[in-house]
Amino acid sequence: MRPDVVTFWHGPLDRLRQTCLRSQVAAGHKVTVYSFEPLAGVPDGVGNAEAEAILPHAFSEKLRPPQPDGTWRDWTTLQFSDFFRMRLMARGAGLWLDADVLLLKPVDIDPGKPYFAWERPRQLGNSVLYLPAGDAIVTAFEGLMQQDELTPDWLALRHRLIFGLRKLRGKSNRLSDIRVAIYGPAALTALAARHGELGYALPKKSFYAVHAEPRLFFEPADFTALIRDPDITGLHISPKGRGSQPPIPGSLYAWAAERFGQP
Repeated sequence: MRPDVVTFWHGPLDRLRQTCLRSQVAAGHKVTVYSFEPLAGVPDGVGNAEAEAILPHAFSEKLRPPQPDGTWRDWTTLQFSDFFRMRLMARGAGLWLDADVLLLKPVDIDPGKPYFAWERPRQLGNSVLYLPAGDAIVTAFEGLMQQDELTPDWLALRHRLIFGLRKLRGKSNRLSDIRVAIYGPAALTALAARHGELGYALPKKSFYAVHAEPRLFFEPADFTALIRDPDITGLHISPKGRGSQPPIPGSLYAWAAERFGQP
């Protein structure tokens, strides 16, 4: 089955995300970006839906505190999106792709089985994620979201110790202050292991061939092997602040911008 693609975005869409969203549409997917405010620069063929109906903005108050002017910190956005994608899974909304996933071909899934890939040797990525609505991982997150402190029972021992010490010292009562990705890939990996779902994981290169080496995407290089590899479905890009910069000629980014169009 070719699923609908869903994602969340907060703030302006940069050039990289626009290119990636176009690639997802070009692959034949219906793509919807959820946001709290109407997004400017949404590519043709991409829908923009209200995020409040999925997970209220007020949920962010349980996460990293905002800036003094009320705007979200980067940590807040990242952690909120970790919960948002799980709420979309509970709704049966489709396949989650981060807005910086460049698709090279369509994604087909079995709606009764999880779909994700290894990001690192011992850690799953959650930038590409599908879980059936009744999956045990989804159920665990739904239960967690009912808590005020958002302290999961799958938390690693070292994180429990760090959190306990911070509370004793009066530094923080928020688990979200411990680590930016505390509810992201580490949580997905722990829950997949607990519920016997690691066997569904695709190889790392399925989506994360350039994730840890953004230079392979942004800098001039011979990228032929990447775009011709039949085992690579897409590329999760880690822009490191380069998402608004124009593509450099001879780079994989320049190829993608030309193929899928750019603003």
